[in-house]
Amino acid sequence: MGNPSQTPSGRRFTGASGDEDIAGFVLDDGVVSAWSAAAERLLGFRPADVIGRPAAALWPEAFAGPSGDAAARGTGPAQRAVLTRRDGGRADVVLRTSRLLEPGGHEGGGTMVVAVPAPPPAAAEGQAILEALFTQAPIGIAVYDRDLRFVRINSALERIHGFPEDKALGRSVGEVLPGLDATAIERRIKGVLDSGRPVVNAVHQGRTAADPDREHVWHVSSVVLTAPDGDILGVTDLIVDITDRHRTRERLALLDEAAMLIGTTLDVRRTAEELVDVLVPRLADVATIDLLDDVVEGAEPEPMRRGPVAVRSLARTAVDPEIISRIRQPGELQNYPPDSPHVQSLADGRPRLIPVLDPGADWLCDSADERMQAMVRYGIDSLILVPLRARDATLGLVHLYRGRAREPFEPDDLVLAQDIVARAAVCLDNARRYTNEHMAALTLHASMLPRSVPDQSAVEVAQHYRPSRVHAGVSGDWFDVIPLSGARVALVVGAVPGTGFQAAACMGHICSAIRTLAQVDLTPDELLGQIDDMVPRLLEREHSTGSAPVVEGLKGSTCLYAVYDPVSRRCVMASAGHPPPAVVSRAGDVVIPDVPINNPLGQGDPVFEPLDLELAEGSTLVFSSHSLQRPTDTSETLAARLSSVVADRGRPIEETCRAISDLVAAHLTMEDGLALLLARTRPLDPGKLATWTVPPLPAAVGDMRSLVLRQLDQWGLEHLAFSTELIVSELITNAIRHGQGPIRLRLILDRTLICEVSDSASTSPHIRRAATTDEGGRGLFLVAQCSRRWGTRYALAGKTIWAEQPLEADPAA
Repeated sequence: MGNPSQTPSGRRFTGASGDEDIAGFVLDDGVVSAWSAAAERLLGFRPADVIGRPAAALWPEAFAGPSGDAAARGTGPAQRAVLTRRDGGRADVVLRTSRLLEPGGHEGGGTMVVAVPAPPPAAAEGQAILEALFTQAPIGIAVYDRDLRFVRINSALERIHGFPEDKALGRSVGEVLPGLDATAIERRIKGVLDSGRPVVNAVHQGRTAADPDREHVWHVSSVVLTAPDGDILGVTDLIVDITDRHRTRERLALLDEAAMLIGTTLDVRRTAEELVDVLVPRLADVATIDLLDDVVEGAEPEPMRRGPVAVRSLARTAVDPEIISRIRQPGELQNYPPDSPHVQSLADGRPRLIPVLDPGADWLCDSADERMQAMVRYGIDSLILVPLRARDATLGLVHLYRGRAREPFEPDDLVLAQDIVARAAVCLDNARRYTNEHMAALTLHASMLPRSVPDQSAVEVAQHYRPSRVHAGVSGDWFDVIPLSGARVALVVGAVPGTGFQAAACMGHICSAIRTLAQVDLTPDELLGQIDDMVPRLLEREHSTGSAPVVEGLKGSTCLYAVYDPVSRRCVMASAGHPPPAVVSRAGDVVIPDVPINNPLGQGDPVFEPLDLELAEGSTLVFSSHSLQRPTDTSETLAARLSSVVADRGRPIEETCRAISDLVAAHLTMEDGLALLLARTRPLDPGKLATWTVPPLPAAVGDMRSLVLRQLDQWGLEHLAFSTELIVSELITNAIRHGQGPIRLRLILDRTLICEVSDSASTSPHIRRAATTDEGGRGLFLVAQCSRRWGTRYALAGKTIWAEQPLEADPAA
């Protein structure tokens, strides 16, 4: 302060800190006692004009009244004031007052008043805003210097961090907030300092002293602080706690993810695995799913009752691989303790939240839940139980666990778990219903297929069925092996369009019809003609009853029917729209017979042309419900593939069949099933066949009986002499009386003794019960009584009447 002025009391006024540019004066009891040169320059008054005068008289607006008295005594806060200049002008100033001390350090030295020119209105407003941000704003504000240390934080950030400003100033982020990723925070601040570019809504998360048990998430925006001269002073962070918003967004994202990832298949186990994969680790550290034991296999869930409940573990997963060994294995049966919260949730259908598990709880100490005890000892201490309920039925229970490293489950977590499990329960119930339907369709389909190879000697047979891979699972592909008279065998394969119950039902209609007609010994072309004629009549009948969709698949079904005779080694086959079989010789040569394909069943084809071919000894017939050739195959590549598999005679025929199934299945679509039938021909031993031509004379009957008895002696079948002699006599007599020559008698020793008499007439014999007064009509009745079964089959010219007898004598006879 220039030109120090002397006060009346003799005190010397030099200004604060020797600063001559500070406009100041001293008041004693409100009277000006000292006046600085800077005050003279600011207001125009000379010391003589003001010293000794009351300040309230000079500037009543600033020093009059209680506030003015307080300011005069040095007890008031800094205040903005307008002082009158000597020339009548006005000076807008900020007055700051402080008490002066006597030389001994005691108060009473007067009041020092400093008049600082007030900042322009804009600057004052900015200062007010800055002060409001640091004192009143609800968002956290932190200021860092160039060394990344705190230089100021506001009260809101103190509450967020739980750390007072006076202890934070001058310290780094890692020292103040050990629960946060200090490296990431300092990397962000350093980037703003170096680039000068702000960062908006960077995400940080962690725990602070204000809430150490809960992880929080913050949005942080950073701007660089620059001085008027362009020098960078530091960085300011604006921090907003978005924990609740972040968790809500995560829950919604998890719900969306669950909707997309759960229920992608109709497999119960796979659906359960998808559920636990969604829940861990986003919501829980460990998740297990238990289904009621019967539900796993597709059965309808029983009403829940109090008491022990048997469940089967279906899926499990955990963040920590070590805890997997402490969780029940998938497929393991478990009995919940009667008083456990598990049983309570299953019984009342309500979820349970246990934020902190009590290791001493009775249900937890039950020996039946030793794995649960092990998990608690390992560190699991929070549990959610959510029943799997769909369509008012309880299917099972979902267990969610958290370890001590995470915060316990809270009610919001329970609500989220319920939403996810509710969606998954519907998917599981759909999968369960599909499993039930699938098992029923498989059972129906399997009942239509031969469960074992029928007792016959003509061929060595192996079969394989491969379901389709679509949801219905069961296709209409089928095969059959039907023993026929004369040691012959029928080999059948077919395909019904579609999948599921409808295809299986249609397949059942065709299978039953073919088995029935096969017993009539129709030729392949005649049999397919009868089936083709049956289809429209069956559809017409079903349309009248309203159940036509069940048999719609009959129209367009394909079938291949083949009859192999081991005596002649001839095979006659006919096709209704079905691909031909492959014939593989003993040497491995592959031939695809040129079988007329004709039209599928039900399309009005009146003629099904057959193919008759002779098979080399030991040939293998490969029948398939789908073409044996891939779309890109040539006959050479098909022959090479089949030859390499079938020619290995040392391999069991069942393994050969499965190997061919793998070859064919490679070019099937998901909708295609596969029925494969492998038949390796076996010729009849010539020593087991005897044939005679019968003269058309009554006397020839006795000669034929003698020849037959001699042949039975050679075969060691003397015990069948009487019945065979009777059968031969009656059949030859009928042929001589009612038939036409030539007449032939044939005996075949197979698994039964077969007696056949053939003639050229097409008249059909009929069995009847003769009256007591009838002289004839008992022949076929006697034949039926002496044989296990008998019948008639027709050829292009004539017929054959046959009868079979078991080789072993009937103990009851």
